[in-house]
Amino acid sequence: MPHADLDQATIDALAIELRELLGADAVSDEPQALDRASIDGSHLSPVIAEQLPLGRAQLVCYPATAEDIAATVGAAVRHGVPITPRGKGTANYGQTLPMAGGLVVDTSRARKILEVGDGWLRAEAGATMIAIEQAAIRSGQQVLQYPSTAQSTVGGFVSGGSGGTGSIAHGMIHTGFVTALDVVHAVPDATLIHVEGEATEPYLHRYGTVGVIATVTVRLEPLQEWRAFFASFDDFHDLLSVIRAFPELEPTPRLVSGDLPTLAEALPADPAIFPGRASLRAILDADSVAAATALVEAAGGRVDDVREGAQACIKLSMTSYNHPIEWLQKAYPNTYFHVEVWGDAIIDRIDELHEVYDGGMLHIEAQQGRPIGMLAGVYHGADEVYAGLPKIEALGVGWHNPHQWYVDYEPAATIAFAAETDPQGLMNPGKLVAPGTFQTGSQM
Repeated sequence: MPHADLDQATIDALAIELRELLGADAVSDEPQALDRASIDGSHLSPVIAEQLPLGRAQLVCYPATAEDIAATVGAAVRHGVPITPRGKGTANYGQTLPMAGGLVVDTSRARKILEVGDGWLRAEAGATMIAIEQAAIRSGQQVLQYPSTAQSTVGGFVSGGSGGTGSIAHGMIHTGFVTALDVVHAVPDATLIHVEGEATEPYLHRYGTVGVIATVTVRLEPLQEWRAFFASFDDFHDLLSVIRAFPELEPTPRLVSGDLPTLAEALPADPAIFPGRASLRAILDADSVAAATALVEAAGGRVDDVREGAQACIKLSMTSYNHPIEWLQKAYPNTYFHVEVWGDAIIDRIDELHEVYDGGMLHIEAQQGRPIGMLAGVYHGADEVYAGLPKIEALGVGWHNPHQWYVDYEPAATIAFAAETDPQGLMNPGKLVAPGTFQTGSQM
């Protein structure tokens, strides 16, 4: 690791300064607080779970404003203490684990919606995506996208996420979702640095290794009338036969997810998800429900329910992307793992893809251009997980290995940028490694 846990005198000195800056109740070294600040979604990966613990905070603080975040980072740098930024801790697979000990900066109290304008919203990093969506709705607008865990913070989403509900129309977070940031570099006199447009991109999906995000400005669009749409099929192949047509509906759907019966049955109980049937769930504009119904029925499926309201749609979002795997693991503890996959071959060669791993099951998400998915399998050890990756690639399927905690999006550029913004190497240590150190994914 880049840093060993610091001696207690250094931590105590930083704690004194932070209590003066933030208030006594905003800094803690209580064991329970340190434990809470030292876990994330790593347990979802059996590969990583076997290596836990990967680090434990020595101090945690809760700045309440963007300015407090900057003051906190400056203090930590002056004491030479590693800094791990954190939102709600919903990040998958070690992104927020304090691998070098030191200070965890929990940004969840800095949660103000600062301003809502025509086509944009600015919020502090700790504001939740559901709060941002609700603020946008009150102004007659909506966010372009939000993660499947809608209670995630906006800072955590843009620091660790890639896309989510809304990505069919708008792509990933690097394609215009973020218009401006206030960020904090790891320097002794840290202040808020404002960046806009393309200058925001080096900070996105970098896990806070090049700076702590303090405020985020996101694009908004006119509010649509959404429906939560539930359909089912006797056979998963029938579901797959229509999944590529759904992104072509007009207006474009916000989300389209599909699962085999075993995956669907592991989801939270819902009267519109039927045992023994493949489940298709979508968030559709009200004007496209009739066309979606025709697609489903032409493929031999049936529409089981159509629900109105933002609450129904957000609840449906919680059954998308990684969440079906999480629910599967809850239903069958210590059994399953997953690999992220994409490309037309996940549909065209689905039977071969399922054969790669024991108990193989695909959760699929419709996207413009190429579907994506989560391939679940029974876990028999890390070696078998990795042995399956070239088999997946041989099928013409793109893949990404989620069982790691390092920045694998433009890692060389990130390392070079971090040398400028974090000269002491204090920002989220352990998350930057040279390209090629681990298996990350194919470029299909």
